[in-house]
Amino acid sequence: YTALPAVCEAIVERGYTLVYPRVDDFGVGAFVLFFVVYMTSVEFGVYWMHRSLHDVKSAYGLLHKTHHIYNKEHTLSPFAGLAFNPLDGILQAVPYVWSLFFIPTHYLTHELLLFGTAIWTTNIHDCIDGACEPIMGAGYHLLHHTNYRTNYGHYLTYCDRIFGSLEVPKREIPAKKTM
Repeated sequence: YTALPAVCEAIVERGYTLVYPRVDDFGVGAFVLFFVVYMTSVEFGVYWMHRSLHDVKSAYGLLHKTHHIYNKEHTLSPFAGLAFNPLDGILQAVPYVWSLFFIPTHYLTHELLLFGTAIWTTNIHDCIDGACEPIMGAGYHLLHHTNYRTNYGHYLTYCDRIFGSLEVPKREIPAKKTM
């Protein structure tokens, strides 16, 4: 699982990607634009990689099923986010790397996003639903773990909405307190 970041760094150091070291190389405006395009590519790629791990039966059985043994609300925990086949983790991280070949990306931003993904993966498995639309939080991911056919997205719900796999969690509206 750690091989992908190591290979990625070697590819970056050899200049095969569009990674750049300083925001000043392009300016803040271009940095923001490139970041949005990069994250769109990552979101799209992770969505389809994750969905493929469910739709291709052999891939699910060999690679992704281990992660889904945590499929009930009372068994889903932050540890479930880190319980996966290493090849499954590599495949779902590939969009972070392939995007570097065609989108100019600030190096430290890329590294921080890889690190942040580990925190995010833990967060979406903790069953604490923050209800921050359009963020793909724990409420959405719990539904993914219990029905297997919805909510494949990474950080956001957009790809699920576009490709018809979004299931919105039912949330209780808290009762107003009376004095």
